[in-house]
Amino acid sequence: MFGTVNLTLRAKLALLYGTIVAVTLAGFAGIAYVTVSNELLRNLDASLERAGSSLLDIIRKEQQQARKPLASLRSRGRLSKTDPLRVDILDRPNMRNFVGPILGSGTVAPEDPVWSAVYEHMLLNSSSTALQLATDDGAVAWKSDNLGTDSLPTYGMFAREASSAKPAPIFSHYWLRGERYRIVMITADVASVTAAYPLSEVDETLRRLFSLMLYGMPMALVISGILGWFIARGSLKSVDDITRSARSITASNLQLRLPRSPNNDEIARLIDTLNEMIARLEQSFAQVRQFTSDASHELKTPLAILMGELGVALRRPMSVEEYQATLASCLEEVERLTNVVQGLLEISRAESGQVTIERAPVSLSVLVGDICDDMLLMADSKGVGFTTDIASNVMIEGDKTRLHQAVLNIIENAIKYTPQGGFVRVELLAIDGKARLLVSDTGIGIAAEDLTHIYDRFYRVDKARSKDIQGTGLGLSIVKWILDAHHATIDVVSAEGAGTTFKITFVTL
Repeated sequence: MFGTVNLTLRAKLALLYGTIVAVTLAGFAGIAYVTVSNELLRNLDASLERAGSSLLDIIRKEQQQARKPLASLRSRGRLSKTDPLRVDILDRPNMRNFVGPILGSGTVAPEDPVWSAVYEHMLLNSSSTALQLATDDGAVAWKSDNLGTDSLPTYGMFAREASSAKPAPIFSHYWLRGERYRIVMITADVASVTAAYPLSEVDETLRRLFSLMLYGMPMALVISGILGWFIARGSLKSVDDITRSARSITASNLQLRLPRSPNNDEIARLIDTLNEMIARLEQSFAQVRQFTSDASHELKTPLAILMGELGVALRRPMSVEEYQATLASCLEEVERLTNVVQGLLEISRAESGQVTIERAPVSLSVLVGDICDDMLLMADSKGVGFTTDIASNVMIEGDKTRLHQAVLNIIENAIKYTPQGGFVRVELLAIDGKARLLVSDTGIGIAAEDLTHIYDRFYRVDKARSKDIQGTGLGLSIVKWILDAHHATIDVVSAEGAGTTFKITFVTL
């Protein structure tokens, strides 16, 4: 709605609030105007009908007092054209200006006190209420003084036009002397009566109501807009606080957190989410700093050896054998640097999603068996006992090359960190739809405080940091990534000086 307008969120909320209030007020005003208009007209019709019925009751009683034969009236059903219509009672001074409130026995007084007051005002205002009495043939027998020489339409005229014989009241509008009137025409057995009342008062009431709405709505909109602005300001105050706090958090103080809102609302959940994100960033920055430190340490040693060997070779003449030994030492350090760089490159590509894991059926039994055959030579050369127990026909889905890399690294580490005379055992079991690979050794073990860090980059236990055990400290990091990509789990149980057992669990096909 406000996407193309450069407004602040506070202004957008205030404008939206004002728009909703405007639409609501406009709808309410329209419904109220129509309802009041219909209600005024309905109650005016009811008042006119009561006035006409009252006049007919007066005439009926006057006819009865004239001792007309009731039996004759009943037999004929209504008076004939030759029966005289007695209207002389309406010419009495006390009746000419006050006829409406004389209610007949069949007329029910209005229950609403407001509309009772309106009704009495209308009937007592003889200058506004116009009444006309007509005989059955349409001749005007009597009319109120305020009509003067003018006449009102009779029931018979409208009944013939409407082609309706039902003696129900007929309501209509009528123009008299340039003014619009509301009229009701009622017929009975004695005569028909027409009651009229000018609509100027109703129109004036509706005009005042419209003027009130016309001038009141802008004021209501202004007030609602101001209130909406302050409501939006109060609602967004916590957002401003979050913004100021977030700006104060940089890479050097990621241990800080946004202040927690006391209310358990959307803002509080946003703060919790942002704090969780900051915690992850803090952890990532810590890992980057640790990675930089470890990488520098790992690269510094071979570079220092290279510089020393080459410096010695340049400072003094050497024999061919000495040059060859120096070059061999340099080549060894270059290979170590190459392994570190390749490991870092592989982890970086894996974390950025550039490495694709193939999905195909793999015989884990064959893969583990081939690796064990290769590692048997390494174990024999080091004087380490090596035994296997591999179940047949264990199938999983995954990338054969990557799985070979992970399993090889685990078994190679077991042999590498087991001293001469120790034992390494590899077991592959199939249990309840899962493949479980166990690699156990009787090596130097891992201290309890080191177990949580063995998958960190460049991390190696202190006892393993010697020239006799070569490594980059990236192997288990790569293993963890490969197993996670295959939805496999890896667990380790170790005791310092007592050996280590790695347990890897796969889902079989």
